[in-house]
Amino acid sequence: MPSSQKYSLIIRNETMFTDDDYGKPISERLSNVLRRTTSKNDLANIALRSSVSFSTIRDVVYRTNSLTKSNAKAIALLIHVAFENSIAQKLQAEGDMLFMDTMLKL
Repeated sequence: MPSSQKYSLIIRNETMFTDDDYGKPISERLSNVLRRTTSKNDLANIALRSSVSFSTIRDVVYRTNSLTKSNAKAIALLIHVAFENSIAQKLQAEGDMLFMDTMLKL
C-alpha cells in the first residue's frame, strides 16, 4: 500500500456503548481515566469535531450528566484521545525514569 494513501479512523460509539449505558453517568473508572489523561484543550477540540458542547462533554466526564446517544460520539472520540495521550504519558514517564536513573548513579 503506498505511503501516500491516507488512513481514516472511524470511531464507532455504537460498539463502545450498549443500550444499558445510555441514560446514566459513565462509570467511575472511565471518568477517572478520562480526567487523568485528557485536558481542557482535548475537550474543546472534541467539542468542535463532534458538535457537542464543551460543557456537555465536561459534565459527562465528571458524571454530572448522563451518557446519551447524542453525546456518545463525543465521548467515544475523547476515549480515543485519552488512549493516545496515555501512550504518550507512558513513553514520557519511561524516558524520565531513564534520565533520573542516570542522575542517581552519578
